[in-house]
Amino acid sequence: MPLRQAPTRREFLQSSLATTAASLCGSSLLAGASTARKPRVAAIFTELRFRSHAFNILENFFEPYLFRGELVDPGCEVVSFYADQFPKDDMAREASKRLGVPLYSTIDEALCRGGRKLDVDAVLSIGEHGEYPSNALGQREYPRKRFFDESVAVMKRSRRFVPLFNDKHYSFRRDWSQEMYDTARRYKFPLMGGSSVPLAERRPTLELPPKPEFEEALAVHGGGLESYDFHGLEVLQSIVEARRGGETGVASVELLTGDAVDKAAAAGRWSRELFDVAMAAEETMNAKRAERPAIGLRPEQIRTLSEADAAKRRAASRKIHHVLLVTYRDGTRGTVVAAGSDSNRWNFACKLRGESQPRATAYFNGPWGNRCLFKALSHAIQTMFTTGREPYPAERTLLTTGILDVAMHSHQSGGRAIETPELAVNYRAPDWNALRENGVTWRKITVDTPQPTTFDPGDAKLLK
Repeated sequence: MPLRQAPTRREFLQSSLATTAASLCGSSLLAGASTARKPRVAAIFTELRFRSHAFNILENFFEPYLFRGELVDPGCEVVSFYADQFPKDDMAREASKRLGVPLYSTIDEALCRGGRKLDVDAVLSIGEHGEYPSNALGQREYPRKRFFDESVAVMKRSRRFVPLFNDKHYSFRRDWSQEMYDTARRYKFPLMGGSSVPLAERRPTLELPPKPEFEEALAVHGGGLESYDFHGLEVLQSIVEARRGGETGVASVELLTGDAVDKAAAAGRWSRELFDVAMAAEETMNAKRAERPAIGLRPEQIRTLSEADAAKRRAASRKIHHVLLVTYRDGTRGTVVAAGSDSNRWNFACKLRGESQPRATAYFNGPWGNRCLFKALSHAIQTMFTTGREPYPAERTLLTTGILDVAMHSHQSGGRAIETPELAVNYRAPDWNALRENGVTWRKITVDTPQPTTFDPGDAKLLK
């Protein structure tokens, strides 16, 4: 198979030249850095162990990996590591020696590569996983803001600013998130964060008309409070942001549990119909494909279940734990539902104005579960590092970060609706569909492909 430099990056660049993000981040990028070489990347992370976010992202940064079924060169060179923690199953020390990437003891040293001035062209900040405290709201206090601040301090001292990727939401605090965003805009460097899930393959295909008008939109996940709610919000926002008039922000947020969930549905404040069609999309996907266990079991196991047992499992899979209600400033209604306990569950449904039937899809993460999502995310990050432009607006993650923080305050207060004038975030999203996985990769990595358990970057060996 011929190796290629992903043409989707060129397609993205052509489609994004007129965007606001491009105008903000164009001429100041990589000031003083050579354009003839691959961008040199400092990877700073909480911990590197099997299937940590650092593992899942970095395994696509050293050797060609599969995206849309083709081997794609990362287009970047990782030149330094910083690890905040070293768990018992740490891989950072061994990977540093084997790959020849120095492991530094501070973020400053990693960005300066032992010197006094910034000596990299991009920062890959992965502040997920590791042993960190949780606060009274139930938020894990990952050090994303600290990683950001220490990185920007080096840039300021060096008077050179480079693209920075921040894994997941910018911070557990909305005000810190706003500060990070404002800093990036003040110094005109590209900032990217967010979830990997919006980049996944959609089954069935969901392509909406240009500038759709939503009556309501709903995302479903099967994970925990806060940590997986963020992914649900990003799925929701990545679709509704394209609506007619663009994104104008959020007016109020509330998080409901227990009886309040059913009462809100009965009052028409969120749609069980959309939930049902979103779940039906997942069930259709599972029934048609062997790549995903249906209701938590392999297909051969399902055949041994009685009809009653299968019904019980399906009911448990659909049990709703909480809902997060988002009222947008333009009147659009958004809902995130946490249902069941399947960490591979990512579904979406919506009702468009003027259409009688809802539309729905399920996001297929891949035969190795959520690990597979990071191939498309890595490609999007590399797109920013190599083109110098945000692949989709930093405002998206600014908004989802803020919604999530407010939702946790609502939860603490017993489900009170909280008005959010501070979330009047305005932006228009470019067409970023070329960065989504189209599913061809999963014809080459299948359920029969052994999942590597060591940190051994590159997918070419999987194709032999």
